[in-house]
Amino acid sequence: MNHKSKPRKIQSTIMAAFSIMSASIMLVLGIVMYLRFSVASKHDIIQSTKKLMEQTGENLEDYLVSMRQISDAVYYNVIKENDFSSQDKDIQKGMNLLYEANSRNLRSIAVYNHYGSLIAAEPVALQKEDPDVTRQDWYQKAFGEVENMHFSTPHIQNLFDDHTHRYYWVISLSRVVELTDHGIPMNGVLLVDMDYAGISRMMKKINAINNGQYYYLCDSNGQIIYHNRQIQISNGIAYENSIQTAKYKDGVYEDLFRGEKRKVIVNTISYTGWKLVGIIPYATFNQGMYDIRYFIVILILLMAMMLVVVNRVISVRISSPILKLNESVTEYEAGEKPEIYIGGSQEIRYLGYSIQRSYEQIDELMHKIVLEQTERRKSELDALQSQINPHFLYNALDSITWMIEGERNDDAVVMISELAKLFRISLSKGRTIINIKDELQHAKSYMNIQKVRYKNSFSITFDVEQEVYACCTVKLVLQPILENAINYGMEGMDDCGEIKVTGTLKDGNVTLSVADNGVGMSEEEVNLVLTDSNRIHKHGSGVGLVNVNNRIQILFGKEYGLRVESEPDEGTTVSVRIPAVPYTEENRKKLEMGHVFSREEIADNKAQHL
Repeated sequence: MNHKSKPRKIQSTIMAAFSIMSASIMLVLGIVMYLRFSVASKHDIIQSTKKLMEQTGENLEDYLVSMRQISDAVYYNVIKENDFSSQDKDIQKGMNLLYEANSRNLRSIAVYNHYGSLIAAEPVALQKEDPDVTRQDWYQKAFGEVENMHFSTPHIQNLFDDHTHRYYWVISLSRVVELTDHGIPMNGVLLVDMDYAGISRMMKKINAINNGQYYYLCDSNGQIIYHNRQIQISNGIAYENSIQTAKYKDGVYEDLFRGEKRKVIVNTISYTGWKLVGIIPYATFNQGMYDIRYFIVILILLMAMMLVVVNRVISVRISSPILKLNESVTEYEAGEKPEIYIGGSQEIRYLGYSIQRSYEQIDELMHKIVLEQTERRKSELDALQSQINPHFLYNALDSITWMIEGERNDDAVVMISELAKLFRISLSKGRTIINIKDELQHAKSYMNIQKVRYKNSFSITFDVEQEVYACCTVKLVLQPILENAINYGMEGMDDCGEIKVTGTLKDGNVTLSVADNGVGMSEEEVNLVLTDSNRIHKHGSGVGLVNVNNRIQILFGKEYGLRVESEPDEGTTVSVRIPAVPYTEENRKKLEMGHVFSREEIADNKAQHL
């Protein structure tokens, strides 16, 4: 079943890789196409809007130019050529001719003196009772800037009575003119009221294209002249950012009004300073992209269907020889000796040849490495162990000799008996790994010998948990530690020295500790104990704790070994940390062959021996 699942996984992985790559390319292509079309569509909408506004602006300018021309004709051809006191009929006739010629767009022509009194008008109509023209905006602006013409915003004509009782919206063009009355020149105001309906028709025409955008007209101060929602704006129901927009020069601007992002196009009307404004909400741009989105989505779906088929064919062509090669490798790893598959493309054939040669070389190298590692570890352990045994033997034999010479035969017997036990464990039939029970017995025998030698100048206690006894250890790890505790820790002490050996098992590890109440060491000395193997030793084997630490790490790994804690005049504690490997003949052989036990293996061994 495992062999069947692997091919499916490999093939699907290859197909998934091609699919992801294809999907990424299509996605990027779709995004790029959409962005290009979006930019092009936005540009086209803006350009078409600008052209429409330019055309409308030209029509408005023509409309306003005709209004200026009427004003100029009235002023220069009628007013300046006649005296109002004697030639009023000629003046009325001239104004009538101009009115009749432009009656389609005109609502009225009127002349006022500087007192605000009406002195001529066309068509002839009765002035409303006391309209007080001097307070009206068009009159004040005319006298405010004498040299200029002034166009008003749309307003209802309120100067003359109309027999039809209708109200007309007009745009007033006012200017200061020089009148002649009884031969005396004076200033007055010429008023030309143009029908607002002409401008309204132009603006309604361009606003009839209802695609989300709209156009309005305002003066240079932002006062609205035309807006398709003018009534709502006047009533405070709708709003427009005309005051801010009136400050813009001609061009295209980005605008955010009441949370709506939009494009604003401004075109200034000559002579008046009016602003023709086009508003394009961003929703208009998006609306124009719907068809393009559908096109891109359909195109991507068609490409995806084609790529699925292509990816399937390619993945099969690529994966088939790889799967066959994988099957032969899997069989080889299972212990069989099949022929490594060699086929497919040139690269896969070369890979097959390489794997076959590699397996052959690995078999040879593994055999050599096992032999070399075994011999190397054995040599290292033998060399380290040989450093310990001679020194202790010399000391023990010296002690027995001076005991016999001093006729302390009972002590000599005890020494020889303990020495026999000690060396029986030390030799251990040439084994490197023993159980902790034997190691502790070895330590007790050693300390019994030393107590006789040092005339019981120190005491020793053993406090070891029962579970610890059945675990593996490197032999002769406690002796050098105890030797150092005696030779260095007890040196120069007036009181009886105390040494305590403890053993605990926790979290899959065994900790054997040797603590003394001796003179202790400085922090600098502690740092050198396990790192400096070249130190000169005043007492003991000269081996020190460095070699003990090395022997532990050779057998169990670098994460294990010794730890030294000491303070001057407070004593020293040396802890041995090793894995809690249950002692069996099988485990002993594995350790001596260089096998390093994992935590899982230790847990399994522990469960088996419960």
